[in-house]
Amino acid sequence: MRAAAAAAPASPAPSAAADQVDALIKSIRIPPRPSLLADLQAELASSDPSPEAIGRIVARDVGMAGALLKLANSSLFGGRRAKSIEQAILFLGINQVAALMTGLLARQAIPTNNPALASFWDVSTKRSYAMMFLSRRLRIGAPDIAHTFGLFCDTGVPLLIERFPDYEATLQDAGLEPVRAFTEVEQERHSTSHAQVGSLLARNWGLSSEVAWAILHHHDYPVLEDENTDDTVRSLVALSLLADRAIRRYQGHAGSVEWDKGGERACTYLSLDEDETAELLDELEEALHDDQ
Repeated sequence: MRAAAAAAPASPAPSAAADQVDALIKSIRIPPRPSLLADLQAELASSDPSPEAIGRIVARDVGMAGALLKLANSSLFGGRRAKSIEQAILFLGINQVAALMTGLLARQAIPTNNPALASFWDVSTKRSYAMMFLSRRLRIGAPDIAHTFGLFCDTGVPLLIERFPDYEATLQDAGLEPVRAFTEVEQERHSTSHAQVGSLLARNWGLSSEVAWAILHHHDYPVLEDENTDDTVRSLVALSLLADRAIRRYQGHAGSVEWDKGGERACTYLSLDEDETAELLDELEEALHDDQ
């Protein structure tokens, strides 16, 4: 008598699949929120944030204080000469100082030792400045929010490089994919994406919900046409496409795969025609060269 055929393995129940994803996320090292950032956010959340108190928080880290002064005196912030932390806070405003501090702390906390990440913070910093420039130029949203998003939107990349030995190949292939979303390639190979991990980091660090959601969707270009999505989120996604296009031009690249996939949608959302877009990109590219 023949033995009964073995039954095909059942698909994992939804709860089991969710557990697998949860276990994967937990295996990725998300840096904890720095105590300096927690103190800064606590002061900002008070009913009357004090520039003096924020100055004392910044001054606790000598390297941080020096970096903040250098940034405050850069041409992208008007080129004024702040001689002290107090002057830098006065020139920039509390929210912009908080955005700059958050970025500086991110550089300290997120590992970028892999050779593939040699230019990671340089590009991220340029993106954050470009986002701030566009926010001011187009009068869309808060420049400090745009700055923070621009700096954090790709922070999932170094964390995934640290977690998956083959993620560098995924990064290259996803960057050349002409049709599918960048994050779709990541999901297919690793069951997560740098957008998901970056969004989780943003939430863990107490960044605004708009920044966290925009990080999650920054390769999800159909969201630009979704009226149910928050306008701040859509604005950040649209501006990020313009920022990255300008950075690609600054780097000497003629084209951009991501711009080809989402540029038209971004311009439509921002109500920019072809000439306005070209003029804006020229201005932004010039600003990036001026600040190098």
